[in-house]
Amino acid sequence: MQKYRCIICGYVYDPAEGDPDNDIAPGTPFDDVPEDWVCPVCGAPKEDFEPIEE
Repeated sequence: MQKYRCIICGYVYDPAEGDPDNDIAPGTPFDDVPEDWVCPVCGAPKEDFEPIEE
């Protein structure tokens, strides 16, 4: 699954890990993360994330 990086702080959203502290279950693709979700590190909105080239 595609990982995404916050362009503000560099936090990486890994779908395999999700964001359990914010009710995003492991295995949740970034496209399925709610639009109102924000970066757990800096609070940036979802639109400030970009896919990571692997």
